[in-house]
Amino acid sequence: MVGPPSQPVQWNRQGLSMSTYTPGQSPRPSPSAEAPKPLRGLLRLVRQPIESFLRIEAASGILLLTSALAALIWANSPWAASYTQLWHLPLRLRLGGWFFERTIEWVINDGLMAVFFFVVGLEIRHEVHQGELSTWRRAALPVAAALGGMLVPAMLYRVFATAAAAKSGWGVPMATDIAFALGVLSLLGTRVSAPLRVLLLALAVIDDLGAIVVIAIFYSRGIELSGLLVAALGLGGIFAMQRFGVRSAVAYVAPGLVVWTGIYGAGVHPTIAGVIVGWVTPVRAGIDGKRPDARPPAERLVELLHPWAALVILPVFALANAGVSVSRLPLDTGSFGVVMAVAVGLVVGKPLGILLASGLTLRLGIATLPVGVGLRQLSVLGVVAGVGFTMAIFIAQLAFTEPGLLAAAKLGVLAASGVAASFSLILGRLLLSPASPATRASPATQTFTNRSPASE
Repeated sequence: MVGPPSQPVQWNRQGLSMSTYTPGQSPRPSPSAEAPKPLRGLLRLVRQPIESFLRIEAASGILLLTSALAALIWANSPWAASYTQLWHLPLRLRLGGWFFERTIEWVINDGLMAVFFFVVGLEIRHEVHQGELSTWRRAALPVAAALGGMLVPAMLYRVFATAAAAKSGWGVPMATDIAFALGVLSLLGTRVSAPLRVLLLALAVIDDLGAIVVIAIFYSRGIELSGLLVAALGLGGIFAMQRFGVRSAVAYVAPGLVVWTGIYGAGVHPTIAGVIVGWVTPVRAGIDGKRPDARPPAERLVELLHPWAALVILPVFALANAGVSVSRLPLDTGSFGVVMAVAVGLVVGKPLGILLASGLTLRLGIATLPVGVGLRQLSVLGVVAGVGFTMAIFIAQLAFTEPGLLAAAKLGVLAASGVAASFSLILGRLLLSPASPATRASPATQTFTNRSPASE
């Protein structure tokens, strides 16, 4: 085992303070404790949003589990017909001679989920600007782990799904459900260190970005240039409003809807519009750069919308999409192959891909490990990343039009997520030790060091 260098660098997630310590000495006080009173207030402002984000995601994981169980029970109960009928009820909107009608399921999957993807876009933009993906040295490990955790499950899926109609589902086991995964890790208490949670969060951001690219390229119908032109006009309106210093979030709803309409008309899944609008939202205080005392628009919008996305939209999505009637599931070879391919991809492919990619990156010296994160922690991280759920079910909806294969994919996701969650809890109990009160860290204050690739 290779130990840390003689003077590791300790720094918080936002890089606001740095300190060094000598191995063997007593730990120095935290930056918050050493800092003058005004700086302590600033550090609290940095820490609170991250702590709030992690708490909301953990709570969302519990709600997701509850919603999924409720959907499964409902879909396999004597009232199963009402479950299907509810989500296929039509909603109508008429304005003069204009008429628009879609089912409740469509409103949830294509409408409300666009808000969720907008928040995802905001989070990705923030991480790239000033978070865990702001420098290559910090981003290398989660980027490599996420790529390995996407490629290996997709390859294993193609191996196990032999039927021609099932091949299109290779994107299903690529995704990690950050809310569900953090909810599982929260059950391990102090065994899970703050750096490990933040590493999972950074990995999930890259994972979401990869899923978005896959949806946009492989799971969208033929591109209509006229729709892209409409989306471009909406984006032009957003940039013009930013240029003239319009700060009201409500004012941006109209051009945002234009972007959504254009993307939908172009044949790309409309949730991609949410990601695009989130990505172009300013991350600096003051849209025109003249109000350094104002909070960045992206930060204000995440604070406003993240609880709604995590605690309302995702549980509703789970309730509407996780109901699989097991008794009606086809028993043919193709459906069974989809169940097995999705399950193997998530339960085996995710940890295998994450560990292999992380190990290679560390051996090549491209990335460094956070302090307190080693092979044991990476193993737990890899297993819990196999909880696919929300994004995996979402991709399954796009990948399969045949009801039997779609039901098989959903069943594979649900079964694999349950196995991955249970196995990660067992593995966490066996491999991770509870932290003592003296060594517990705030989620916002992370310790990184230029460690060599190490094993425990």
